[in-house]
Amino acid sequence: MASLEEIIQERKKKIEGLRSLGINPYPEKTKRDHSIKEVLENFDELAKDNKEICVAGRIMSIRGHGALMFSHMMDETGKIQFLLKKDDLGEEKMDLFKNYFDMGDFIEVSGTVFMTNTNEKTVLVKDFNILCKALRPIPTEWFGLEDEEEKLRKRYLDLILNKEVKETFDLRIDLMRYIREFFYNLDFKEVETPILQPVYGGALAQPFMTHLNALDMDVYLRIAPELYLKRLLIGGYEKIFEIAKCFRNEGIDREHNPEFTNLELYWVWSHRDGLMSMLEDMVKFLIGKLGDKSALKLENISFPFERITFSEFIKNKSGLDFDNGSLADFQEYLKKNHIEFEKGESKAKLGDLIVKQFRNELIKPTFITDDPLELSPLAKQDLNDLEHTLRFHLYMDGKEICNGFSELNDAMEQRKRFEEQEKMHESGDKDAHPLDTDFVDALEYGMPPTGGLGIGIERLIAVLLGKGSLKEILFFPFLKNKE
Repeated sequence: MASLEEIIQERKKKIEGLRSLGINPYPEKTKRDHSIKEVLENFDELAKDNKEICVAGRIMSIRGHGALMFSHMMDETGKIQFLLKKDDLGEEKMDLFKNYFDMGDFIEVSGTVFMTNTNEKTVLVKDFNILCKALRPIPTEWFGLEDEEEKLRKRYLDLILNKEVKETFDLRIDLMRYIREFFYNLDFKEVETPILQPVYGGALAQPFMTHLNALDMDVYLRIAPELYLKRLLIGGYEKIFEIAKCFRNEGIDREHNPEFTNLELYWVWSHRDGLMSMLEDMVKFLIGKLGDKSALKLENISFPFERITFSEFIKNKSGLDFDNGSLADFQEYLKKNHIEFEKGESKAKLGDLIVKQFRNELIKPTFITDDPLELSPLAKQDLNDLEHTLRFHLYMDGKEICNGFSELNDAMEQRKRFEEQEKMHESGDKDAHPLDTDFVDALEYGMPPTGGLGIGIERLIAVLLGKGSLKEILFFPFLKNKE
């Protein structure tokens, strides 16, 4: 069996051979006038009229070496067989195909369609042309590979050879359109805000930093678009959303990728409870759009979703009393259950670790509400319980899908909380929120009562499609370098 390098060298010789015959192996244009799907869907009419068509695609198989050669080609829309006959094409043209075409090459074929004796729809070729000569062979035993990571590294091959993978990404593309449709139907406007930011903010997370040479200043890749979107509310917009690429310098696992897609939405005159009701409607809408392709079934979901407070959830799962228990109680529980935590972390942080420990049990859509104030520097306080906020998290299939709250619009309180976060950062809390004085200055001009939320798009899509890892719905997940 020839080595990869030998195959590449042989194909390079074929490229030179084509050029010596006056044939460009990489032409600019094609005569293609039908997609493969169009040919298959209109096959009976095309066959009846004996109409000549031209299709193009990647060669996926070649069989036969004599006067008849069968082959399959594939484009984005489907796969079809084509037949080359020496009697129709002539010896010179047949030799051209035999000697210079390989699996993986792109080809255009012109001809009429017919049904073979084995009932396969086929193009009877009258002429053909090379469109792109491939140097590397398509691996014919791809499905037998056990190295799943290699499939992620070479997603392009996975897409070519694994129909289910392609269908998954097509559904992701459809879902992005449905999500936009849902919010457009509610008269939200889609906006864009900066990815490069002089001060990162909008979440408790560590950023990526880079340097802007033109201004000789350090800048950050955004961890969230929140503070810029709120500036637009101050400027007069009332219903806006952004589908934003965000970047967080954190761990990589089944639920985290350093680059991810976040939908952030702000609705002036709304509030936390209104957002939760809207999310229930959105989930129902998306499941309806997917139909039988959705892993979630409406008949298995209770509306409205279950709701439980942060303190109640901790009490139910650990027996700890968050509001009245001591920091020592929480530290002892975490040690006993072998849950790692950093020295000096607050009770709120330790409580959040307990929530994360048990969130995988939240299979049915569930809202956990009323986060501690310390974990929610941008949310309004609950006036009946000032240590907690008007905030919620939506969990589905054990994953956190969404985070939202009634937005803090008290500029003096916001400045105070940012200053407290600054002190936490100086004390070693790498996730603490920095002080954004420009945003607070903007807030001093006044921002109306608003509900805001952020949806982890990849997590939502993974749940809707029944995928266990974000890697399955990311075209190019971040992977460590090969050794």
